[in-house]
Amino acid sequence: MTSVSLYWRIFGLNAVVLGSATALLLWAPVTVSVPVLLTEAVILVGGLVVMLVANAALLRIGLAPLDRVTRLMTTVDLLRPGQRLPVRGGGEVAELVSTFNAMLERLEGERAASSARAILAQEGERRRIAQELHDEVGQSMTAVLLALKRASDEASEPLREELLQAQEITRGSLDEVRRLVRRLRPGVLDDLGLVSAVTSLTTEFSTHTGLLVARRFDPDLPALDQETELVIYRVAQEGLTNAARHAEARRVEVALRAAGEAVVLEVADDGRGIGAAREGAGLRGMRERALLIGATLDVRSPDEVSAAGTGTRIRLTVPAVRKQS
Repeated sequence: MTSVSLYWRIFGLNAVVLGSATALLLWAPVTVSVPVLLTEAVILVGGLVVMLVANAALLRIGLAPLDRVTRLMTTVDLLRPGQRLPVRGGGEVAELVSTFNAMLERLEGERAASSARAILAQEGERRRIAQELHDEVGQSMTAVLLALKRASDEASEPLREELLQAQEITRGSLDEVRRLVRRLRPGVLDDLGLVSAVTSLTTEFSTHTGLLVARRFDPDLPALDQETELVIYRVAQEGLTNAARHAEARRVEVALRAAGEAVVLEVADDGRGIGAAREGAGLRGMRERALLIGATLDVRSPDEVSAAGTGTRIRLTVPAVRKQS
């Protein structure tokens, strides 16, 4: 059966309303005098109002799918995939809704692919910078440290004291460079796996920020590929950074657990919560990383997170176990 176009449907609605009004005028015992009497004017105006209301109601019903498309267009977020409109009936409106859904699916795929390329390029640049810091800056500072050590052994007071101070400053700078290298490219993730890497991350975070970090790791997590482990590590890293910089938290809990065939990471703090604040680059970056491995990211501020404040809970769920090859 051929679908009726939107043009003819609107034309038909108006024809029904106008035809009904004409029939009433033909068969109703109503006459129009010259000049128009008050009762006649009231009847005509009332009829006009009824026609307008009926026409508006029918158009509202006929064009409701377009309103839904407009609302979704203003609120859709490609980092939250799966938002679709139901397709009902046929005709141009149904075809428009189907085309809009197909466009969303295509845009989500293109966004996921472009995000994957950007994230992989970013990780490659992190690896390159970390390597250069380790090989060039780290080795140069180590050589400076050894030279200061030899000079301080041969110097006399008070020059020896100054050289020792310079040696301590250089050693502190070298430790900071090594910390930056670990943040840029966590070597322990490649060498010892996800649990050891997140344990090292939380320990270093607690040492440098003074926040209390509690860990809850399942003993038998499924084996994951390197890409998935890196995404989980980066989300944990960003969650801890947000807790330290923005949440005004005193305690953070990091959990890694298996849930059926899924692996779940949770980072929960007792800070002031995210509330209705607009998501920044950090949270959007976490969502992009989640899309890279087909995971879902849930960020909320439930009251049960902490008795001291609303808190923020970040939950990353990897829906299917990704085995290492």
